[in-house]
Amino acid sequence: MRQGTRKFRKILIANRGEIACRIIWTCKEMGIKTVSVFSEADRDSLHVRFADESICIGAPPSAQSYLNIPAIISAAEITNVDAIHPGYGFLAESPQFAEICEACNIKFIGPRASVIRLMGDKVEARRAMTEAGLPVLPGSPDPLETEEEALNLAREIGFPVIIKAAAGGGGRGMRIVRDASELGVALESASTEAAAAFRNGDIYIERYIERPRHIEIQILADEYNNCIHLGERDCSIQRRHQKLLEEAPSPALSPELRERMGTAAVEACRRVGYSNAGTIEFLLDEDGSFYFMEMNTRIQVEHPVTEMVTLADIVRNQIRVAEGEELGYTQDDLLIVGHAIECRINAEDPETFVPSAGRITACNIPGGPGVRVDTAVYPGYYVPPYYDSMIAKLIVHARTRELAIARMRRALEAMVIEGIKTTIPLHLKIMDDPKFQSGNFSTKYMEEFAANNEQKKLLSLANA
Repeated sequence: MRQGTRKFRKILIANRGEIACRIIWTCKEMGIKTVSVFSEADRDSLHVRFADESICIGAPPSAQSYLNIPAIISAAEITNVDAIHPGYGFLAESPQFAEICEACNIKFIGPRASVIRLMGDKVEARRAMTEAGLPVLPGSPDPLETEEEALNLAREIGFPVIIKAAAGGGGRGMRIVRDASELGVALESASTEAAAAFRNGDIYIERYIERPRHIEIQILADEYNNCIHLGERDCSIQRRHQKLLEEAPSPALSPELRERMGTAAVEACRRVGYSNAGTIEFLLDEDGSFYFMEMNTRIQVEHPVTEMVTLADIVRNQIRVAEGEELGYTQDDLLIVGHAIECRINAEDPETFVPSAGRITACNIPGGPGVRVDTAVYPGYYVPPYYDSMIAKLIVHARTRELAIARMRRALEAMVIEGIKTTIPLHLKIMDDPKFQSGNFSTKYMEEFAANNEQKKLLSLANA
C-alpha cells in the first residue's frame, strides 16, 4: 500500500434517493459500512433501509436537512465515520462543507476545497481553463459591473450573446440576448435570479452558439497527478438547460475529435491539480470547434452511461482515490464498448412538466439484457414535493446505438409507475422520433421536437 493511503471502515452519505442507494451498493461490495442521513419526509426511503445506520437530520425542507451542515457533521461524529460522500446536488460542490469535513478530520470524497471553489466561480474557472490551454468562448474576463460595460462587450463579441450566473448553473441566472435593446432588462433579471438561487448576483457574458452539442468528458484523477478520461457523454437533449437524456459515446464525435477533447480535458485537470471524479463540459459547434463551458467537481447524475460502456465503477474509484490509492491504470487501458443511453424519469406531467408529488400505487422495474435502473422508489412510496423531481434513471447498453434505442423503447414500455405522472411517455416519443434516431441534433432539439409535435396535433385536429 502506498504511503499515505487510508482504508475506510465507515462512510456517511450526505444525500438521498437513488444516488444514496447507488453509493451504498458500491460500499457493500467494498466491505465498507454506511450511514444514511434523512429528513422527516424521507423516513421510509430505501437509502434509510439499506444503510447500516441512519440518522434523521431535520425537517423536510432541504435548508433544514440535506443542506444543514452542522446536523450532517454531528451525525458523522456520532457514528464515528471516516469519510463523507456528498453524491451530487445539495452540498456536493460546497467548498465550505469540504473544508469543515477536513477540519473535523473526516475525509471529503471529492476534490480539495480550493479546487471546488475555483471551479464553482464560472468567471474564475474560465480564466483558469484558459491558462490551462482549453478553448473558451469570447466573453467577459470579470463579473459585469455596468450595463455600459456589458453593451460594449456584446458589440465586440457580436450578438447573440448569453448572460450567465457566475456562481451557479442549471439554467438559472441565464438569458439569451439577440439585440442591444434587450440587454438592460436581461442583465437585471439574470442578476436577480442568480442572487435568489445562489446568493450571488454576479453575472458575466459570452458569445452564444446557436446550435451546439453539449458534450462532457468524464475525468478520474488521483492525488499523485495521475489523470485519465473515460470518454464522453452527449447531453444535448435538455429542456431549459436541464438534461433529460444522455448517451455515450456521442454520435457527433469522430475518434480523432474524441481524442482531442479527452486529451485537452485531462491536461487541464492536471494543470489545476484536480483529484477524484469530475466532469468537464464543452459546447461543440457545428464546425467541430469545442469550448469549455464549466466543470462539475462531483459525480454526475448521468455517470451510469459511462460505467456501462467502460465497465468502470466510478463510485469505487472515488472511494479508492479518497483513500489515497493510485488509479492503477492508464489511458491506454481505456476500452469503450457498445452504446449506452440514460433516460431521466421525473415525477412530472410529460407535457407541462409540472411536478407530480404523491403516492406510487403500482411500480414495475424493467429488466432483461442490458438494462439497469437506478432508483429509490417502490410500490407505496410517497414522492415528496420538497426535492428534485427525478425519481429514477433508466439506462440501457447494447452493441450499437440503433439497438440501444430499441432496447430503451422496450424497457420504457415495461416500466410502470402509477399513482403519479411521469416523463416515461415523453421518452417513448423521443425514442420514436426520426431526428433523435438519426443522431443529428443539437441543444435546440426539445424546442424543435415540441414545435413539431404541436404541428402534428393541430393537423390531427384539423383533419378530425
